[in-house]
Amino acid sequence: MKYETIIGLEIHAQLQTRTKLFCRCSTEFARRPNTLTCPVCLGLPGSLPTLNGAAVKMAIKLALALKARVNLKSRFSRKNYFYPDLPKGYQITQYHLAIAEDGQLEIEVNGQRKIVGIERINLEEDAGKSIHDGQPDSDRRTYLDFNRCGVPLLEIVGRPDLRSPEEAVEFVQNLRTLLQYLEICDGNMEEGNLRCDANLSVRPVGSTILGTKTEVKNLNSFRFLARALEYEANRQIELIERGEKVIQETRGWDAAENRTVPQRSKEEAHDYRYFPEPDLPPLVLSEEFIAEISREIPELPQVKQERFVSQYQLPVYDAHILTGSRALADYFEAVARACGNPKQASNWIMREVLQYLKEHNLSIEKFPVRPDYLGSLIKLTENQVITLTIAKEKVFPEMIASGKTPEVIIEEQGLKPITDDGTLWQMIEEVIQKNPGPVNQYLEGKTQVLGFLLGQVMKVSKGKANPQKAQQLLKTALDSLKK
Repeated sequence: MKYETIIGLEIHAQLQTRTKLFCRCSTEFARRPNTLTCPVCLGLPGSLPTLNGAAVKMAIKLALALKARVNLKSRFSRKNYFYPDLPKGYQITQYHLAIAEDGQLEIEVNGQRKIVGIERINLEEDAGKSIHDGQPDSDRRTYLDFNRCGVPLLEIVGRPDLRSPEEAVEFVQNLRTLLQYLEICDGNMEEGNLRCDANLSVRPVGSTILGTKTEVKNLNSFRFLARALEYEANRQIELIERGEKVIQETRGWDAAENRTVPQRSKEEAHDYRYFPEPDLPPLVLSEEFIAEISREIPELPQVKQERFVSQYQLPVYDAHILTGSRALADYFEAVARACGNPKQASNWIMREVLQYLKEHNLSIEKFPVRPDYLGSLIKLTENQVITLTIAKEKVFPEMIASGKTPEVIIEEQGLKPITDDGTLWQMIEEVIQKNPGPVNQYLEGKTQVLGFLLGQVMKVSKGKANPQKAQQLLKTALDSLKK
């Protein structure tokens, strides 16, 4: 605890536009290399960029959701650097005046809420992709795919307000959820649609002077983000403890070795020779345009979570899980409407549904059971048309497999509960005869064995006995023996 970790994150979110930021090339993923290019995104002489209006609207949506100030006038700049996957030799981005500034995002770690500042939100184009492996001669050559050149990105620059890897992970997770709610980025980190760079430094506790920072690039999973930050903080502390200096540099995360490795010395702003983009005029917005976009913003995660607690009387934990994605929240509300019992809807979704999705690596959008069908199943169990055991072990799996309604499955498989007194009496007599020990315990006053005997009745009935009626008849039979 002698040192304090200071973390600031830069997030790059790929926008879900159909075309690139400055041309009409498609933004499709996993197409044949170098087939989604044109003179504009390749920077060929004589080509001129034209700004994608859909990307501008998406940037404003995020800015408003983060309570940032949308600048009525912003401009694009050229960021000059040489790298093989940057065919123009520069990247069009926003530097001198961003589209939005001074936002905030709330996080909660270990029950403590915290506001993390957002310094700026920039619109910029992506670079291409260098392919270092997977080819027969990858040991000698790097292949280049320029399909990603010009794909629209939002760069979200956070302030250095984070103090632990846990806070950093929570920040990225909350931002990812927000982007998905707004339907402007799918948040797929494996495909590179959401990428994270972390700036980290350490300083003695109580000091107000920032230490020398390093930047860890392209952390494409929450697990790698946490591990990289923990390793880098410990590495810097060890250097300071030995009397050595921390070097300002860019480092990468080596997942195989579980450590950060140096990549290059850290550039300063003047190294990129920023200057205004000569082929694009300033981006000028109106208050009316911004107000129009604000009306398109849906109910956001934090607001939805608070509503679920107040409207449906759900525990905070349930509401937090159910609002983890907009699609999951919508599915829950549809199930709750269909069954009329929000808590039971929550229970089924958080146990059976989410367990199935996890086991099959699916999103809720691909879950095969319609919400109104699941709502009907819940009502059938509450009305004692079927037992909870039959609902979970027989009907629910068949609904997943066939897509049929629970009513049809119950009818086809003869799953209606046994309520006939005569049939239940026969089962109870069988259980009493086969379990003399527990029966004698009950007769001696150990009434807690009633639950065991009821379980045996349910077993004999293969789960079809109406549990309430079976318990009532079982107790009557045992009490008559006692007399």
